[in-house]
Amino acid sequence: MDLYSIDKLMHETRQLAAKYREATGSTLPITGEIARFDAARALNLSLINDPNSPIDATGKEGSRQDKRIIIKGRAIFDSSKASPRIGQLNPEQDWDLAVLVLFDEHYEVDEIYEASREAIAEALDNKKDSNRKKRGAMSIAQFKIIGERVWTRENGSETEVWDNQDD
Repeated sequence: MDLYSIDKLMHETRQLAAKYREATGSTLPITGEIARFDAARALNLSLINDPNSPIDATGKEGSRQDKRIIIKGRAIFDSSKASPRIGQLNPEQDWDLAVLVLFDEHYEVDEIYEASREAIAEALDNKKDSNRKKRGAMSIAQFKIIGERVWTRENGSETEVWDNQDD
């Protein structure tokens, strides 16, 4: 299957997922696959197509070259609600970077963040709730704080790293 066909399938998948949510109030479990596709495309990553692999992709160039990357995705439907959590992040596994793809209600990419395994491990070690720490649970807000925004819908790849810690 060529790239055009995959682009078209992903477009149709986004539309179907959005319509399904509108009709039922439930979400289809497709965010992870769309996140892999979008992150690979936006950040020039090579996807790993082995379901048993702890990583989703490797970097092809720049600061991500040869880095082992896990990709998480989350659709934000109502930003006024409490900060949703992302999937499990296990710093004991063999990976270098975690990428978080944030979608709008139509499953279109809004922003992409990345954080190092070390930053995630440190943040999880500082958690007070040991059950969440053991599961590798982290909120989107916390990931944004420790990570760097590397892509936005408006600008594409961020040439200057946006640092939310500067005054």
